[in-house]
Amino acid sequence: MNTTGRIDRPFTHDPQKQAPMKPSTHELAGSAPEDFTTSGANDSRQNRNREMQLIQEALARAHMHERRYVAEQERRAVRLATARRMQRRAERASLRARRALAMAVMQ
Repeated sequence: MNTTGRIDRPFTHDPQKQAPMKPSTHELAGSAPEDFTTSGANDSRQNRNREMQLIQEALARAHMHERRYVAEQERRAVRLATARRMQRRAERASLRARRALAMAVMQ
């Protein structure tokens, strides 16, 4: 039984066993029309990909800069809170020392 394949269901998937495509009579064999050349498209696509990659890098860089800035602000806030806590502790110790000195002088 000799059945031929269709475009959507080829008889075989092996390209060597398929019938060769015949060029149409109004086109030159092996030439692509000028409208369909892809060298400019590939170049613009590569530039676009490169630009998109650079945009992603710039966004990542800005994001990391922002995170560093926030982290530095948080470190400053922690240092300020620690300094205020230590200052209050030192003031309380100073008051205790003054009271102790006053008690020693009174006796």
